Amino acid sequence: MKQTLELDWLNYHHLRYFWVVAHAGSLRRAAEQLRVSAPSISTQLSALQEALGEPLFRREGRRLALTDYGRRVLGYADDIFALGRELLASRLGGGSGLRPRRLAVGVVDSLPKLAAYELLRPALQSVSDLTLAAEEGSLPELLGRLLAHQVDVILADEPSGQHPGARTFDHLLAATGTTFHAAPALAKKLRGAFPRNLDGAPALLPSFGSPLRRELEEWFRRRSIRPRVVAEFADSAMAKVAAADGLGVLALPDVLSLESVSQYRFVTVGRSRSCRASVYAITAQRRVEHPGVVALLAARARSKDES
Repeated sequence: MKQTLELDWLNYHHLRYFWVVAHAGSLRRAAEQLRVSAPSISTQLSALQEALGEPLFRREGRRLALTDYGRRVLGYADDIFALGRELLASRLGGGSGLRPRRLAVGVVDSLPKLAAYELLRPALQSVSDLTLAAEEGSLPELLGRLLAHQVDVILADEPSGQHPGARTFDHLLAATGTTFHAAPALAKKLRGAFPRNLDGAPALLPSFGSPLRRELEEWFRRRSIRPRVVAEFADSAMAKVAAADGLGVLALPDVLSLESVSQYRFVTVGRSRSCRASVYAITAQRRVEHPGVVALLAARARSKDES
């Protein structure tokens, strides 16, 4: 049975050789940059791969291509050597050596970006010298990056508990009602009182399977309302443009309603407090230590809709 080598320390000399080869794309070019022989570099790479237990490169013709694991290792190597350059620069420049604290946030692609920014605002305002690094992706993809410590927190419109084996912790940041909007011309054509005026009305809904879509469909079902779905959007910005053009009624979390009415001149068709849109902060640890994430969670009571 093959035993896994547990690393107590990392040979950074080997890691630097890997880093240069990965960026150079070949042993020959790396050897020219490092001014050593290609066989010497190959030996160092073999030692690093043996220590890590997984291949870092694969051959593609004359070129060395990174494996999936190799790309992950390269990301760490880029950070490590960037920190080394910063340390050297601060010493030579006589500075304090303090660097901005980085808050890496993953935002699920189905979450409206304005809502995400509003929730991040307290961290940006209360933590000095904070650099925000935000990236989008699907929740399963971002959970993988969280568990690999490549992001500090995820903002999502559903809890991670729905993904078995995630081993993460969900923190409810906001739970708001839903407001239904329409262009003025379309709003005038709707008949009856809310919510019956939505029955048979053209509707713009979130993508099938998204958390808000599931909430809306259940809300419609309980009230025996059957809107006519004319379009589905993963991007809420595109949906708002379509709604402003009169294509259909649009449902948005309350946190986005004021901005949408002002910018797109929507008419409010109605509001439901029972059709809920939730936002979660997902962390890899129950006890949060990053000051940016601490500030984000501390402000959650102010972010919730208590009405």
